[in-house]
Amino acid sequence: MTPVARVSAAIEVLADIEGRRRPASDAMKDWGLTHRFAGSGDRAAISALVYDALRRKSSSAWLMGESTPRAEAIGALKQTRGLDLGAIAALFTGEGHAPAALSDGERDRLATATLEGAPAHVAGDFPEWLAPQFEAAFGAEAAEEGRALADRAPVDLRANLIKTTREKALAALAHLSAEPTPLSPVGLRIAIRPDGRGPALNAEPAYVKGLIEIQDEGSQLAALLSEAKPGLQVLDLCAGAGGKTLALAAMMDNHGQVYATDEDRRRLTPIFDRLTRSGARNVQVRAPKGQADVVADLEGRCDLVMIDAPCTGSGAWRRNPDAKWRIRPGALEQRMKDQDEALENAVRFVKPSGRIVYVTCSVLRAENEDRASAFLGRHDDFLPVDAATAARAAGLPALAERASPFGPGLRLSPHTTGTDGFYVATLVKL
Repeated sequence: MTPVARVSAAIEVLADIEGRRRPASDAMKDWGLTHRFAGSGDRAAISALVYDALRRKSSSAWLMGESTPRAEAIGALKQTRGLDLGAIAALFTGEGHAPAALSDGERDRLATATLEGAPAHVAGDFPEWLAPQFEAAFGAEAAEEGRALADRAPVDLRANLIKTTREKALAALAHLSAEPTPLSPVGLRIAIRPDGRGPALNAEPAYVKGLIEIQDEGSQLAALLSEAKPGLQVLDLCAGAGGKTLALAAMMDNHGQVYATDEDRRRLTPIFDRLTRSGARNVQVRAPKGQADVVADLEGRCDLVMIDAPCTGSGAWRRNPDAKWRIRPGALEQRMKDQDEALENAVRFVKPSGRIVYVTCSVLRAENEDRASAFLGRHDDFLPVDAATAARAAGLPALAERASPFGPGLRLSPHTTGTDGFYVATLVKL
């Protein structure tokens, strides 16, 4: 496919996403099934432009003066790809498979429109209904934090210390220009290409052999802040696909035990192959079985309970930009309820002097500090660990300055730490 045909296809996919309010991945899959002539490179290029357009959906509508898939694509080419008027006009000629030629109005707006005077939710590209939440979390920095959450994310990897060292992993990926992550001592980072595409890691020997795992640096830091050590009894209560489970197992050097469970057994499906590849031998997966309590035998036995809580995922919008436009207020209320329930459930497993590490990939106070504070208000037998102290104890002194000003815990975000948005609070049982 030609570049102009790819732009037309991206606009078509964006129209499908908007018209049917569906995930971008589903729309791309359906487009691929009905356009089998498109090669893998074409599909990847179209997908990259679709995601770039979704990142800047609101600000592009402001710049172009209309909220349409076409305007979103044009705005993405300007804002994310950095193309000037001439380069964009060359993609919108109306000839062959190209989109219709730019109108005089579109040309004028590309040449003169700015985001000056735009409200924070427009300049920051987040839903208007979340503006009070962003203001509560970031104040005058709300728009800037939103812009950082709308940027492309790099590819972050974790060196699997069960099998290798970070130095050896970096050498194995030198051809991809891998660099050490600035905060995680076990992290590697690969920059995204200018067209928004990343490397095919599944084909890399280092990945196939289990030397590396795909994991955002913020998620790596959350695991490191847990201070999991060899010999501990650890319960990963919301294990999902197992990213933090594997990180905990590696920190424990295969000594002690990690129990991985999740209320939705389907989310656990990827963990089995990942465990085999990683070489982790100290993990038991406890998948739900009907009404049976598959972790009842762990009550009062755990040194550490990790809660990677279900949340809105606002901290991961760099990787899932379509998710922010599909979320609704009712979803936030439901997630807050889920988070309270997860914290209450964790209590029964923690032994005296044990701890709960509460983690979200959210930047919203309602899901973070407010939930931890509400829990502490209900449980006088738990105390929060000072966030700066926790960071230093985990060997991450640079994170001490990320202690939340709103309550217990640490806050990470693309704008402040270059990671996905994460919240981590440690709560110790007396």
